[in-house]
Amino acid sequence: MTYVVAEIGVNWNGDLDLAKEMMQKSKDVGCNAVKFQAFDETIVGQHPEKDQLLKTSITKHNIEEIHQISKSVGIEWFCTPMILKAVELVNPYVKKIKIRESDSHVLLKNETNELIDAILKTGKEMIVSSQQNPKKSKFYNEKKINWLYCIPQYPCPLTNIDFSELQNYSGYSNHCPKIIAPITAAILGSKIIEIHITSDKRKKFFDNPVSFDYKELEDIMIQIKNIEKIKI
Repeated sequence: MTYVVAEIGVNWNGDLDLAKEMMQKSKDVGCNAVKFQAFDETIVGQHPEKDQLLKTSITKHNIEEIHQISKSVGIEWFCTPMILKAVELVNPYVKKIKIRESDSHVLLKNETNELIDAILKTGKEMIVSSQQNPKKSKFYNEKKINWLYCIPQYPCPLTNIDFSELQNYSGYSNHCPKIIAPITAAILGSKIIEIHITSDKRKKFFDNPVSFDYKELEDIMIQIKNIEKIKI
């Protein structure tokens, strides 16, 4: 079965009611998990929308509420910690930890840093996005590490995705606005598919250019379920 992650990311805009709505919509159409991000000003300090972005980070002030919402909805949540202190923060609450594409290069060079070391020490399952083929990494065959093929363009044109690369990965992390991209990944046997979602494409949510609305999310999940029915 394909494990589908609905990336809420920064599109909940710091609104817990909206976060709950997005979790519920994801649950209703059959997604397995939702994902958030944890960062601070060292990551987004130079961004023109810094103040808006900071509202969307998982912090000590909102993590308990996010966790309780996920429990009430009945959907797993996990997180991408982009800073060291965020690893300790999220560890008691999650079963998985995500490593973003820009942090995967350390693993690809067969090295670690403080952030990666802290994540490894949790013993949790890791999901790593990477554009580079991870097969040469000493971490490639680690049982608790799943690699996702990811093109870090926002948005990523469909023509820039080399779907033949999926054979080197456990799954696919999508930044293409065309629903055919994650559907193709499902057809080709991806065990994990991560897709960004949004409540409203008309609003100025930061990740909207790479996100699917609720109707598109439902359509994707219908197709993934149909694909699973015909797999040989």
